[in-house]
Amino acid sequence: MIHCKRVYDTVSKDDGYRVLVDRLWPRGIKKADLHFDEWNKTLAPSTELRKAFHGELLDFASFSEAYRQELDAQKTAGEQLAARGKKGTVTLLYAAKNGAQNHAIVLAEWLRSLT
Repeated sequence: MIHCKRVYDTVSKDDGYRVLVDRLWPRGIKKADLHFDEWNKTLAPSTELRKAFHGELLDFASFSEAYRQELDAQKTAGEQLAARGKKGTVTLLYAAKNGAQNHAIVLAEWLRSLT
């Protein structure tokens, strides 16, 4: 099972393996205070794509399509994380305020498609 959760939300034992999937460290959190098992920058959107989306140069649909293309180039790393999700719970941690339209949602869907 693959879930998404904001880094600012309360840690739960049901989170399983917690993976930070942002390229940048989340604001306002000390590294010692964030409970995570892995920081996977490889599967985060490129800096250019992230800036275009946050600068509102791309809508969410266009961002999602471009991000999936980037993810396809990282298929090996994705397959490893997807395999872990088949064995147990994986929680993708992100810092974005918008819980409905962010890269972690796209990543979770992509990972599920690999299984």
